[in-house]
Amino acid sequence: METSRRDDELASFLTVLPPVDFCCVYGSTLHPNNQDKSKMVDYILGVSDPMQWHSQNLKMNSDHYASWMVHLGGARLITEVADKVGVGVHFNPFVNWNDRKLKYGVVRMNDLVQDILDWNRFYLSGRLQKPVHLLVDNLDIEDVNSVNKRAAVSAALLLLPSKFTEEDLYAKICSLSYMGDLRMLFAEDTNKVNKIVKGQFDLFQSMYKPFLEDCETKHLLRFSSAETNLVQDSSLSASRSLVSSLPASVRSQMGKLLGEKKIMSETGRVSGEVCIASREEAANCMEKVMKPRVMVSSARQAVSGFLAAGAINATMYLSQKMRKAWNSRS
Repeated sequence: METSRRDDELASFLTVLPPVDFCCVYGSTLHPNNQDKSKMVDYILGVSDPMQWHSQNLKMNSDHYASWMVHLGGARLITEVADKVGVGVHFNPFVNWNDRKLKYGVVRMNDLVQDILDWNRFYLSGRLQKPVHLLVDNLDIEDVNSVNKRAAVSAALLLLPSKFTEEDLYAKICSLSYMGDLRMLFAEDTNKVNKIVKGQFDLFQSMYKPFLEDCETKHLLRFSSAETNLVQDSSLSASRSLVSSLPASVRSQMGKLLGEKKIMSETGRVSGEVCIASREEAANCMEKVMKPRVMVSSARQAVSGFLAAGAINATMYLSQKMRKAWNSRS
């Protein structure tokens, strides 16, 4: 009953917006014991045509847009900044509605699916590797996201030692989207990853259970009764198997750095296999590929957010982030 009431409360915001194809809530709102209604509720909204959606929303809810951009160019300028300056997502923070503060990001569905599958921007794909609560899923993004979660497990295993805990695994998955993130230098809580995992451990566990069981079936991973309750196969063949589960764009860049060989499947399909000499080489190369992606995306989104949200809102949002970051360092 409590969960149903919470879902109704979260979904009620959608009744005052134009229709969406996808909506999820993420962040501290999902913490099982979170009763703090002063914390901002974070939404991701997927729509087929962001310009048309923003245009409708401007007519319905102009107060949701405190940005000076609304007065300069409206929906077209908002969408162009998100696409050309940012990473395809326009965020509106500090929306006051129903005695709550909200932040919502609007993304084109095609861009969402592409990032989930390819990690080209590794922005929303990183977000969806962590627990989220789905409110709308008209195009079955949850099923598409299984590819993203499987790849996240493979990437995390490459970076982990032979023995580790479940908490270590989820922390490594969670940290993937912060590798190279410029905000971690000055505007993010240094304990953010651990807080996310500890606060949502049960959600991570249910989210990744099928993928761990699959790894166990393939003998890549086994559960142990020891304190470090997971043991993985660190052999070269296992490492190659993990690399093969990474998105094609990541494997392609790794292939350019390490070399690749062409292999033909039983169906006659030709694909490239990254040439790796050791597990360490594969892990280091993957990090070398992923860090610039995260760095570029975080920088672009920061600039886009400053332009689209307006100087006042952007400064308020950044100052809150920096306050948390400095408190975590003291």
